[in-house]
Amino acid sequence: MEPAWRHHGRGRGRGDGGQRSRPQPKERERPGAERASDKKSPAQTPATAVSVESRFEEIRKSDLAAAQRLVERGFSSSSSDEEDDDDDVERRDGKKGQILASTFTSYNQQTGGDSAGLQRTGQYLNDMFQSGALTCLICIGSVKRTQPVWSCSGCFSLFHLPCVQKWARDSVFLVSSVTDEDFGQRQLPWPCPKCRAEYPPSATPNRYLCYCGKVQDPPSDPWLVPHSCGAVCEKSLKPDCGHTCLLLCHPGPCPPCPKMVSVTCLCGKGKPLPRRCSNKSWSCQKVCAKVLPCKQHTCSQLCHSECQPCPRVSVQSCECGRERRERPCAEPLWNCTQVCGRPLSCGNHTCEEVCHGAPCPPCPRAVNRTCPCGKTRSSAGCAEEVLPCGDTCDRPLTCGKHTCSRRCHRGNCDTCRQEVEKECRCGKHRKLTPCHKEYLCDSKCPRTRSCQRHQCRRKCCPGECPPCDQNCGRSLGCRNHKCPSVCHQGACYPCPETVEVSCACGKTVLVVPCGRERTTKPPRCKELCRCPPECHHPSRQPHRCHPGPCLPCALPCERPLKGCEHRCPRPCHDRVLVQSQQVQLAGPWEQPSKPAFEKKALPCAPCQVPLPTSCFGQHEVSPVPCHRRGPFSCGRQCGRPLTCTNHLCSRECHLVAAGNKCEQCECGCLKPRPPGCPHPCPRPCHGGPCPACPQTVRQRCHCKISSLYVPCTEWTSADNGTKTKLGSCNNQCPKELSCGHRCRLLCHPGHCEAQCVHKVKLRCPCRRLKKEVQCHLSAQSQLQCDDTCKEQQRKAAQVKEAELKAAQEEELRKQQEELEAFERRLKGAGRRNKRKRKGEESEDEGRGVWARRGLSLAVLSAGVALLAAAYFYLAEA
Repeated sequence: MEPAWRHHGRGRGRGDGGQRSRPQPKERERPGAERASDKKSPAQTPATAVSVESRFEEIRKSDLAAAQRLVERGFSSSSSDEEDDDDDVERRDGKKGQILASTFTSYNQQTGGDSAGLQRTGQYLNDMFQSGALTCLICIGSVKRTQPVWSCSGCFSLFHLPCVQKWARDSVFLVSSVTDEDFGQRQLPWPCPKCRAEYPPSATPNRYLCYCGKVQDPPSDPWLVPHSCGAVCEKSLKPDCGHTCLLLCHPGPCPPCPKMVSVTCLCGKGKPLPRRCSNKSWSCQKVCAKVLPCKQHTCSQLCHSECQPCPRVSVQSCECGRERRERPCAEPLWNCTQVCGRPLSCGNHTCEEVCHGAPCPPCPRAVNRTCPCGKTRSSAGCAEEVLPCGDTCDRPLTCGKHTCSRRCHRGNCDTCRQEVEKECRCGKHRKLTPCHKEYLCDSKCPRTRSCQRHQCRRKCCPGECPPCDQNCGRSLGCRNHKCPSVCHQGACYPCPETVEVSCACGKTVLVVPCGRERTTKPPRCKELCRCPPECHHPSRQPHRCHPGPCLPCALPCERPLKGCEHRCPRPCHDRVLVQSQQVQLAGPWEQPSKPAFEKKALPCAPCQVPLPTSCFGQHEVSPVPCHRRGPFSCGRQCGRPLTCTNHLCSRECHLVAAGNKCEQCECGCLKPRPPGCPHPCPRPCHGGPCPACPQTVRQRCHCKISSLYVPCTEWTSADNGTKTKLGSCNNQCPKELSCGHRCRLLCHPGHCEAQCVHKVKLRCPCRRLKKEVQCHLSAQSQLQCDDTCKEQQRKAAQVKEAELKAAQEEELRKQQEELEAFERRLKGAGRRNKRKRKGEESEDEGRGVWARRGLSLAVLSAGVALLAAAYFYLAEA
């Protein structure tokens, strides 16, 4: 993937990889596209063609209708949008919390719930779920959970895998093309785009791995951290303690080791104590008391790992022993400023070196004495001075090409004054110049420096042009800053700056890489919105800070209404979005002068405050809107008593006046009859009690067989016992009991008796003995066989067994006879053909005999099985 500044006209983040899919042409067609294509068809007739104006008008109307539906739907649900957003945020936060809890479970189990060491790792995990927080610094694009990525082991930043692969190749190529004489032969490292940590070429990522490196191409799981395999990390912890990470596969650094180990204190005097492996160093708070390197004092500090130099002061001698001073014990060796002055071995001179502890060197004038030019040797003692020899000096000058032409002299030789023809550094010109001076021409170097952008322009350049010292100045991928580095070749490093994306009020800030502020949504703020109201209310309804314009005011209007003392209870309607009246356009070339929707102030609606008002007939007191207050008809029946004093007026609730009275009664007598009497009163509507009923009542008896006729007055005035007698036909009850016998009681109401007293017979299992008992006791009684019954059963079983044995012996005898007959037929003599034919016949007969024998055996086994079953049945009976 190329950097953002190399995408000429393609837009930032849209390289050759094409990670953002573009809609298909069919999806982007407008509603009128199909009709336009049909119009261009040559087979279509001009009569069916649609004009351009009509198509434009149709599309314009559909767009207006869609916009109106969108506005109505958005503003109708505006009151619940914030709650829905809060619910979505709570659900996302709850899911994120579950993922983080599952990632930290094993670590918290080791630490007993102490998560102090998880702050840095937790920050990386929170960035994984923060919108816009993960950005590839190479392409300045978002890192999605489905894209292959690579994580730096130094700064733990995430990059797109194709981006970092191209970055590594370009970095190695640029460095090798500038510095290598044997281009492409050396193995050069490539740096991380953020922390500049160097990686060898073999570490160039070529596979998409999870954070712990165990799984290749980890699947995208919504319940795991993005790009994680979900297994335990198991990376070696740093500093290396021998333990591994216990978290699930995670981004960022591993937390400190939570294991418990037994260690001693820093000085080694205390007993081993269990400590956290990541914080196992501890002090027993006792005095160290170790002997310091000065060998005079002991360490007075509390328990620690390594003793510091002795901080005390003592009197110490210098190297030569002439001076004594108080100095720190940590610096026992020191030199004074006096010259040694001790006599040398020659006895004529003294040591001229400053204070030293080693033996004095030999006399420098006693060995190899020569004249100043070094040509003539002298055997004079160290006390005598050697004079110049008078010959030419001939010592090499500083130029390295000529020698000194003076006579032998003391001191340094002069500067070379000879003129020689010298070539300039660039090799273009030659000139006679003093030997001690360098010749530089005025030609400027036309070659390009290592940045491949600027010329060298240095005078008399020898060919090794210095690196470019100008600033790069190219625009970075963020499009906000320029590269501050020295001019270089290849792509610039990503912008190191960060930008704060704030909410509308500025209280909540999200820090994103520079360049991402244009595509990053503002963070969700929990503060209250501070925008001033647009209506007549002094303040808005409290709601959270949000991007864009505020929702319409939802507070009550509270303006006084006309004609009453009430106030408008409707939501504020000072700024309501309504459709504006558009002027009919002359054609598609004209633009509408007003927007499709505009905000206007609507008048207050009529007063709807309910007032308690009674109806004409005083039936109810109902709430009536204030703008329609006054008596009314409730719609019920009038209910006033008529002249008969038995009925009420059935007209709809009305106002009783001189010309509008209640109706006249035209009904029959509707007074309640005595309980149980189904006959109406024969008289018309009247006052007072009704006469006695002269009719009879026909009803079934208790057993539902006979019909009885009873006077109505006698039946209605009778009590429960009398009604039971009147309803009985005095015949035997025809109902059957649960056992199957008939009830012995006379016709009666209700259920029959539960205990049946009929006589029934009981038999033993072999049905030889019998006994009579009452029916309701038969289920509880049981008659068992006696000894006689058991003896008879035993004899019957013996007889059946003897019969079965005789039948088996008879069958075996018949089978033996058939076998002997078959063997006799096989022993006959004759000719070979006749013998062969007879043999075949005998084989067929043998097969038939064996078949008959098998059939007889099957029949015999079946009979034996039947006899055995019968025997067991009799034994059980």
